[in-house]
Amino acid sequence: MIDSIFAAKTMGHWAERSIAGLILSVVIAGIAWRAGSLSRSGMLAAAACGTLCVAAGWGWASVLILYFLAASALSRAGSEVKEERTRGVVAKGGARDVAQVLANGGVYSVLAICAANSGSPLLTWGAFGALAASSSDTWATEIGVGLGGRPRSIITWTYVRSGESGGITTAGLMGSVAGAAWVGLVGILAGFPSVAAIGALFAGFGGSLVDSLLGATVQERRKCDVCNEDTERLVHVCGSPTRRVGGLPRIDNDAVNLLATIAGLLLGMTAFFIFQFWSAIGR
Repeated sequence: MIDSIFAAKTMGHWAERSIAGLILSVVIAGIAWRAGSLSRSGMLAAAACGTLCVAAGWGWASVLILYFLAASALSRAGSEVKEERTRGVVAKGGARDVAQVLANGGVYSVLAICAANSGSPLLTWGAFGALAASSSDTWATEIGVGLGGRPRSIITWTYVRSGESGGITTAGLMGSVAGAAWVGLVGILAGFPSVAAIGALFAGFGGSLVDSLLGATVQERRKCDVCNEDTERLVHVCGSPTRRVGGLPRIDNDAVNLLATIAGLLLGMTAFFIFQFWSAIGR
């Protein structure tokens, strides 16, 4: 009888948070859409992710919100300069669409609700690893392109164009570490264990490196024969269709981002097992 009453109250609290999360997420996503940070499809995807996180708990939601606010602020800072430097290279820019939102925040949101319901610390570390990888990659790109410097391919170490996938700079690597650390910091402020922040730093930076490696190897690379320029766009800025010259078909930047967040998830779980191992032998 007591268990039934407790379960009913728990379900009621979960339902209340879900409704509150839906309302709050729609409001925040709507503001982001009006500000130009999200497209219409991105707004709906962000609202869905936010609802899942609030249903999981306010701590989970606050981490996602602060991650998004920092990423949006970095994207908007010096956007005209960054757009000029990457013009003709990147396939997408400006407002994030549904694919970009889900690739970057979808894994964290699903793991958040699973971790909250199961109480599994392994899933918690995995969730923070996934979001830290996304944050690390975003900060690396925005800071690396924003501060300039000639990027080099992470594979061949030859110079590549600014914004080209697989390219890294010193500023970008520093931004990568900062982006992962940001998720760990806001996680601590939200009440999560401080050791999870260390795992987020490790998993986030590692996931960002995986993103660069995949971007330089398997991501689809295209070329505009009219302008004789490499690009990631299906249609070049000159209006001419482009052709694939490397990488795997349909593996675009969104697919690579999703794979990188999954890598962050796995690295976060690996960090948890390492922490458990060292804790056990230290007793």
